[in-house]
Amino acid sequence: MKRSRIAGTGGYLPERILTNAELERMVDTTNEWILERTGIRERHVVAPDQTTSDLATAAAQAALEMAGIPATTLDMIIVATTTPDRVFPATACLVQDRLGVRGCPAFDIQAVCTGFIYALATADQFIRSGSVRRALVVGAETFSRILDWTDRTTCVLFGDGAGAVVLEAVDEPGILSTHIHADGHYNGLLSVPWGVSQGYDRLMKDSSGFMLMQGTEVFRYAVRMLGAIVDETLAANGMQKSDVDWLVPHQANTRILEATAKKLSLPMDRVVMTVAHHGNTSAASVPLALDVAVRDGRIQRGDALLLEAFGGGFTWGSALVRY
Repeated sequence: MKRSRIAGTGGYLPERILTNAELERMVDTTNEWILERTGIRERHVVAPDQTTSDLATAAAQAALEMAGIPATTLDMIIVATTTPDRVFPATACLVQDRLGVRGCPAFDIQAVCTGFIYALATADQFIRSGSVRRALVVGAETFSRILDWTDRTTCVLFGDGAGAVVLEAVDEPGILSTHIHADGHYNGLLSVPWGVSQGYDRLMKDSSGFMLMQGTEVFRYAVRMLGAIVDETLAANGMQKSDVDWLVPHQANTRILEATAKKLSLPMDRVVMTVAHHGNTSAASVPLALDVAVRDGRIQRGDALLLEAFGGGFTWGSALVRY
């Protein structure tokens, strides 16, 4: 059976950096409060004319360049995003056009911060089935566009960016397993409460399209569910905690990262952490962190990587990867 191997990674961050010091002048907060609660020092924010497809295309091009693969040889393009350019067509179709690709399936997946894991799992299944040989998987967000910049509890947490991987079919182990879950019972704890079918005109009038979060409850469930998926992933592969070389987690905040590392008995120097400089980039955070660690040489071929994320829905998921 064919397996999916990561042939290349890529990332892109907007030029504009928003520091905690700047946020102090915008809302009632302090650098110390943000650092203590989240570990975030700064985040990147898109320019007024930048879109999610701009970020996604740049990350995709970087991943294709690393892989040494022409875009025209792709058999599938999946973009995970909560902040698409348009209602339709899919952002993946816009990226496909910019890459000069014609004919292959291109579609979006929306699972908020777990979106990249969902997209990776989907592409992996197509490759395992033999119907796809090369796939581009992107996580991209312009989350700053759905933030209430007067709400100090949420606006300090998020940033914009994109990360991508190119997958190719190989005979040796690559992606060992993927695990994805959701529980819509908790939909009200982390959400944007309005959308098109609930009344687009109302959304435009009262600006109710901002993200809302009950932070304490989200943290509690995230720690519990991510801990459970660590056990599930290791058990599915007959592996021990000590077999994992690197944890590449969703970059929500340092406390959740530390709790997951503790569950794995991993020292923090084996956890890829970009949250201090990226903030929470939702679906982009896992592939961005992966790209950083691949490019700086920490992650080497043959390393066992545990990728995991938790997001609104609630959704959560993991991928165990032999890089």
